[in-house]
Amino acid sequence: MTTPQDLMIIALDVAPDRPVGRGDLALALAGAELIDLLAAEAASLADDRIVPGHPPPLADPLLSEAASSLVREAPYESVGDWLWRRGRDLPATYLAALESDGRLARQGRRGVPFRTTRMALADSPDRRRAADRWTAGEPVLTSLATAIGIAPEDPAATAPDDDTATTVLAAVNDALLELESVRQRRTIEDAAFDNIWRGN
Repeated sequence: MTTPQDLMIIALDVAPDRPVGRGDLALALAGAELIDLLAAEAASLADDRIVPGHPPPLADPLLSEAASSLVREAPYESVGDWLWRRGRDLPATYLAALESDGRLARQGRRGVPFRTTRMALADSPDRRRAADRWTAGEPVLTSLATAIGIAPEDPAATAPDDDTATTVLAAVNDALLELESVRQRRTIEDAAFDNIWRGN
């Protein structure tokens, strides 16, 4: 299991009735991938730039795909740029992987044939491992989940003791703030357009 897979499972398991915004989850998943790549020495950070490494083959296919998509020419890619580029469509990718492995199943509404309503996690060792990591308050997983609103902020939570993980988490938080700013601006612009349309 990887941190992005654990985060995806926790997002589905802990907050099924208050789903996380797709954009927020995309940025957090990309951050989780990068943290795992740094831990596996598939990359390192030079200031805020991601420098590719030469690790042994990674067991997880999605993490291998992430490693192969690293920019390999100087001046390399900033952490922030990675989050926006790699995050695109990442929630759908992780959902598809969980479903294809049988760890996620579509549940239909009783009495409504041929219509699916939501995805439900199967009981699996991966789900239990993610739950154990969540219950233990593992710092990276908890920080990512808190950033996207799955869990309330806890001042007593343990911060990651890895500087590179801390750098990535800070970039995730900055990207989430930027995304929220874009949403608010669009809301204001849409409201102004509606007022003009109505002649207000």
